[in-house]
Amino acid sequence: MRVTFLGTGTSQGIPVIGSDHPVCKSSDPRDNRLRVSVMVEWGNLRYVIDCGPDFRQQMLRENVHAIDGVLLTHEHSDHTAGIDDIRPFYFRQGNVPFYAHERVFEALHERFAYIFATENKYPGAPAIKEIEISKNSSFSLGNIPVTPVEVMHSGLPVLGFRIGDFTYLTDVKTISEEEIEKIKGTKVLVLNALRYEPHIAHLNIAEALALVDKIKPKTAYFTHISHLMGFHAEVEPKLPENVFLAYDGLKIEI
Repeated sequence: MRVTFLGTGTSQGIPVIGSDHPVCKSSDPRDNRLRVSVMVEWGNLRYVIDCGPDFRQQMLRENVHAIDGVLLTHEHSDHTAGIDDIRPFYFRQGNVPFYAHERVFEALHERFAYIFATENKYPGAPAIKEIEISKNSSFSLGNIPVTPVEVMHSGLPVLGFRIGDFTYLTDVKTISEEEIEKIKGTKVLVLNALRYEPHIAHLNIAEALALVDKIKPKTAYFTHISHLMGFHAEVEPKLPENVFLAYDGLKIEI
Protein backbone atom coordinates (compact mmCIF):
# COMPACT_ATOMS: atom_id res chain seq x y z
CA MET A 1 0.00 0.00 0.00
CA ARG A 2 1.20 3.47 -0.88
CA VAL A 3 -0.02 6.62 0.85
CA THR A 4 0.54 10.03 -0.74
CA PHE A 5 -0.02 13.16 1.32
CA LEU A 6 -1.90 15.41 -1.09
CA GLY A 7 -2.16 18.24 1.43
CA THR A 8 -1.08 18.67 5.04
CA GLY A 9 -2.26 22.18 5.93
CA THR A 10 -5.06 23.48 8.06
CA SER A 11 -8.23 25.12 6.73
CA GLN A 12 -6.45 28.24 5.42
CA GLY A 13 -3.45 26.40 3.98
CA ILE A 14 0.09 27.76 4.16
CA PRO A 15 0.92 30.45 3.22
CA VAL A 16 -2.15 32.17 4.63
CA ILE A 17 -3.51 34.92 2.40
CA GLY A 18 -2.04 38.27 3.40
CA SER A 19 0.08 36.86 6.23
CA ASP A 20 3.57 38.15 7.04
CA HIS A 21 4.25 35.28 9.46
CA PRO A 22 7.78 33.90 8.87
CA VAL A 23 6.48 30.38 8.08
CA CYS A 24 4.24 31.85 5.38
CA LYS A 25 7.36 33.40 3.84
CA SER A 26 9.44 30.21 4.10
CA SER A 27 11.43 29.00 1.09
CA ASP A 28 11.31 25.39 2.37
CA PRO A 29 8.71 23.59 0.20
CA ARG A 30 7.73 21.48 3.23
CA ASP A 31 6.29 24.65 4.80
CA ASN A 32 3.95 25.21 1.83
CA ARG A 33 0.82 23.23 2.65
CA LEU A 34 -2.40 22.69 0.68
CA ARG A 35 -5.62 21.70 2.43
CA VAL A 36 -5.48 18.29 4.07
CA SER A 37 -6.02 15.08 2.08
CA VAL A 38 -4.35 11.75 1.33
CA MET A 39 -4.44 9.26 -1.53
CA VAL A 40 -4.23 5.55 -0.75
CA GLU A 41 -3.26 3.04 -3.46
CA TRP A 42 -2.81 -0.72 -3.60
CA GLY A 43 -2.97 -3.13 -6.52
CA ASN A 44 -4.92 -1.30 -9.21
CA LEU A 45 -7.10 0.63 -6.73
CA ARG A 46 -6.82 4.29 -5.79
CA TYR A 47 -8.91 6.12 -3.16
CA VAL A 48 -8.75 9.68 -1.89
CA ILE A 49 -9.70 10.74 1.62
CA ASP A 50 -11.36 14.19 1.45
CA CYS A 51 -11.50 16.53 -1.54
CA GLY A 52 -10.97 20.07 -0.35
CA PRO A 53 -10.60 23.29 -2.35
CA ASP A 54 -7.13 22.24 -3.58
CA PHE A 55 -8.33 18.90 -5.01
CA ARG A 56 -7.80 19.90 -8.65
CA GLN A 57 -4.26 21.11 -7.99
CA GLN A 58 -3.46 17.96 -6.03
CA MET A 59 -4.73 15.64 -8.79
CA LEU A 60 -2.71 17.53 -11.40
CA ARG A 61 0.44 17.51 -9.27
CA GLU A 62 0.24 13.74 -8.77
CA ASN A 63 -0.77 13.10 -12.42
CA VAL A 64 -3.89 11.15 -11.39
CA HIS A 65 -6.00 9.90 -14.31
CA ALA A 66 -8.58 7.80 -12.44
CA ILE A 67 -9.86 7.25 -8.90
CA ASP A 68 -11.99 4.46 -7.50
CA GLY A 69 -13.70 6.55 -4.87
CA VAL A 70 -13.57 9.31 -2.26
CA LEU A 71 -13.96 8.86 1.50
CA LEU A 72 -15.18 11.95 3.34
CA THR A 73 -14.37 12.59 6.97
CA HIS A 74 -16.91 15.40 7.48
CA GLU A 75 -18.64 18.28 5.74
CA HIS A 76 -16.37 21.26 6.43
CA SER A 77 -15.31 23.16 3.32
CA ASP A 78 -11.59 22.44 3.65
CA HIS A 79 -12.52 18.76 3.28
CA THR A 80 -15.31 18.92 0.67
CA ALA A 81 -15.14 22.14 -1.40
CA GLY A 82 -13.42 20.39 -4.33
CA ILE A 83 -16.30 18.05 -5.07
CA ASP A 84 -17.07 19.78 -8.39
CA ASP A 85 -13.55 18.97 -9.58
CA ILE A 86 -14.42 15.29 -9.87
CA ARG A 87 -15.92 16.22 -13.25
CA PRO A 88 -12.98 14.92 -15.35
CA PHE A 89 -13.23 11.57 -13.55
CA TYR A 90 -17.02 11.55 -13.97
CA PHE A 91 -16.81 12.26 -17.68
CA ARG A 92 -14.38 9.35 -18.15
CA GLN A 93 -15.60 6.88 -15.53
CA GLY A 94 -19.21 7.71 -14.70
CA ASN A 95 -20.46 8.22 -11.17
CA VAL A 96 -17.60 8.30 -8.66
CA PRO A 97 -18.39 6.48 -5.37
CA PHE A 98 -18.36 8.75 -2.32
CA TYR A 99 -18.37 7.22 1.16
CA ALA A 100 -19.72 9.51 3.89
CA HIS A 101 -22.04 9.79 6.86
CA GLU A 102 -25.69 10.58 6.08
CA ARG A 103 -25.27 13.99 7.74
CA VAL A 104 -22.40 14.85 5.40
CA PHE A 105 -24.44 13.99 2.31
CA GLU A 106 -27.29 16.16 3.61
CA ALA A 107 -24.90 19.11 3.91
CA LEU A 108 -23.52 18.52 0.41
CA HIS A 109 -27.04 18.38 -1.05
CA GLU A 110 -27.61 21.89 0.27
CA ARG A 111 -24.22 23.30 -0.68
CA PHE A 112 -23.97 21.66 -4.12
CA ALA A 113 -27.64 21.36 -5.05
CA TYR A 114 -26.87 21.48 -8.77
CA ILE A 115 -24.81 18.27 -8.50
CA PHE A 116 -27.61 16.38 -6.74
CA ALA A 117 -30.54 17.81 -8.73
CA THR A 118 -33.02 15.23 -9.98
CA GLU A 119 -34.89 17.56 -12.35
CA ASN A 120 -33.57 20.00 -14.96
CA LYS A 121 -30.02 19.14 -14.03
CA TYR A 122 -27.32 21.17 -15.75
CA PRO A 123 -25.76 18.78 -18.30
CA GLY A 124 -22.17 19.72 -17.41
CA ALA A 125 -22.58 18.91 -13.70
CA PRO A 126 -20.98 15.76 -12.32
CA ALA A 127 -22.79 13.04 -10.42
CA ILE A 128 -21.62 10.86 -7.59
CA LYS A 129 -22.64 7.51 -6.16
CA GLU A 130 -23.63 8.04 -2.53
CA ILE A 131 -22.60 5.27 -0.13
CA GLU A 132 -23.67 6.01 3.44
CA ILE A 133 -21.38 4.86 6.23
CA SER A 134 -21.19 5.32 9.98
CA LYS A 135 -18.87 4.45 12.83
CA ASN A 136 -20.66 1.09 13.06
CA SER A 137 -20.48 0.17 9.35
CA SER A 138 -17.23 -1.53 8.45
CA PHE A 139 -16.83 -2.31 4.75
CA SER A 140 -14.22 -3.43 2.24
CA LEU A 141 -12.45 -1.67 -0.59
CA GLY A 142 -11.17 -4.36 -2.91
CA ASN A 143 -9.63 -6.98 -0.63
CA ILE A 144 -8.84 -4.64 2.28
CA PRO A 145 -11.17 -4.08 5.26
CA VAL A 146 -12.05 -0.49 6.18
CA THR A 147 -13.14 0.45 9.69
CA PRO A 148 -14.63 3.92 10.26
CA VAL A 149 -13.40 5.50 13.49
CA GLU A 150 -15.42 8.27 15.12
CA VAL A 151 -13.57 11.20 16.66
CA MET A 152 -14.92 14.48 17.98
CA HIS A 153 -14.03 17.80 16.34
CA SER A 154 -15.18 19.96 19.24
CA GLY A 155 -18.88 18.98 19.19
CA LEU A 156 -18.95 17.59 15.63
CA PRO A 157 -18.55 13.85 15.01
CA VAL A 158 -15.92 13.17 12.33
CA LEU A 159 -15.00 9.85 10.74
CA GLY A 160 -11.45 8.66 10.44
CA PHE A 161 -10.57 5.44 8.66
CA ARG A 162 -8.50 2.37 9.39
CA ILE A 163 -7.62 0.80 6.03
CA GLY A 164 -5.75 -2.41 6.75
CA ASP A 165 -2.69 -1.43 8.78
CA PHE A 166 -3.06 2.29 7.99
CA THR A 167 -5.17 4.67 10.10
CA TYR A 168 -6.04 8.25 9.13
CA LEU A 169 -7.55 10.60 11.72
CA THR A 170 -8.02 14.29 11.06
CA ASP A 171 -9.78 17.12 12.88
CA VAL A 172 -9.54 15.26 16.19
CA LYS A 173 -9.99 16.91 19.55
CA THR A 174 -11.17 13.89 21.55
CA ILE A 175 -11.71 10.19 20.93
CA SER A 176 -13.47 7.61 23.08
CA GLU A 177 -11.82 4.51 24.48
CA GLU A 178 -14.16 2.37 22.39
CA GLU A 179 -12.97 4.01 19.17
CA ILE A 180 -9.31 3.82 20.24
CA GLU A 181 -9.70 0.04 20.45
CA LYS A 182 -10.42 -0.01 16.71
CA ILE A 183 -7.00 1.53 16.05
CA LYS A 184 -4.87 -0.67 18.30
CA GLY A 185 -2.31 -2.63 16.28
CA THR A 186 -2.22 -0.22 13.36
CA LYS A 187 1.26 0.11 11.86
CA VAL A 188 0.99 3.67 10.54
CA LEU A 189 -1.11 6.38 12.19
CA VAL A 190 -1.78 9.78 10.63
CA LEU A 191 -3.10 12.30 13.12
CA ASN A 192 -3.83 16.01 13.14
CA ALA A 193 -1.55 18.27 15.18
CA LEU A 194 -2.42 21.91 14.64
CA ARG A 195 0.13 23.87 16.67
CA TYR A 196 1.79 24.03 20.11
CA GLU A 197 -0.93 26.11 21.78
CA PRO A 198 -4.25 24.46 22.75
CA HIS A 199 -7.19 24.73 20.34
CA ILE A 200 -10.91 24.20 20.96
CA ALA A 201 -11.42 21.74 18.08
CA HIS A 202 -8.01 20.27 17.22
CA LEU A 203 -5.24 18.40 18.98
CA ASN A 204 -2.17 20.44 19.70
CA ILE A 205 1.22 18.76 19.42
CA ALA A 206 1.35 17.66 23.08
CA GLU A 207 -2.11 16.10 22.88
CA ALA A 208 -1.25 14.39 19.59
CA LEU A 209 1.95 12.94 21.05
CA ALA A 210 0.01 11.64 24.07
CA LEU A 211 -2.46 9.89 21.76
CA VAL A 212 0.36 8.37 19.72
CA ASP A 213 1.88 7.06 22.96
CA LYS A 214 -1.46 5.51 23.90
CA ILE A 215 -2.13 3.85 20.51
CA LYS A 216 1.52 2.88 19.96
CA PRO A 217 1.69 2.60 16.16
CA LYS A 218 5.01 1.63 14.59
CA THR A 219 5.14 5.04 12.90
CA ALA A 220 3.06 8.22 13.18
CA TYR A 221 2.75 11.26 10.93
CA PHE A 222 1.21 14.58 11.92
CA THR A 223 -0.93 16.53 9.46
CA HIS A 224 -3.51 19.38 9.37
CA ILE A 225 -0.67 21.68 10.41
CA SER A 226 -0.94 25.44 10.98
CA HIS A 227 1.76 27.98 10.23
CA LEU A 228 1.70 28.60 13.99
CA MET A 229 3.35 25.20 14.46
CA GLY A 230 6.61 26.73 13.21
CA PHE A 231 9.13 25.72 10.56
CA HIS A 232 9.12 22.07 9.51
CA ALA A 233 12.92 21.91 9.75
CA GLU A 234 12.85 23.12 13.36
CA VAL A 235 9.83 21.15 14.65
CA GLU A 236 10.46 17.66 13.29
CA PRO A 237 13.87 17.08 14.98
CA LYS A 238 12.19 17.63 18.36
CA LEU A 239 9.72 14.77 17.82
CA PRO A 240 10.20 11.16 18.98
CA GLU A 241 12.14 9.02 16.52
CA ASN A 242 9.00 7.26 15.18
CA VAL A 243 6.94 10.46 14.77
CA PHE A 244 7.23 12.77 11.77
CA LEU A 245 5.64 15.89 10.35
CA ALA A 246 4.00 15.00 7.06
CA TYR A 247 4.44 17.37 4.12
CA ASP A 248 2.75 17.80 0.76
CA GLY A 249 3.88 15.18 -1.73
CA LEU A 250 5.32 12.81 0.88
CA LYS A 251 4.86 9.16 -0.13
CA ILE A 252 5.10 6.27 2.29
CA GLU A 253 4.89 2.50 1.70
CA ILE A 254 3.08 0.22 4.13
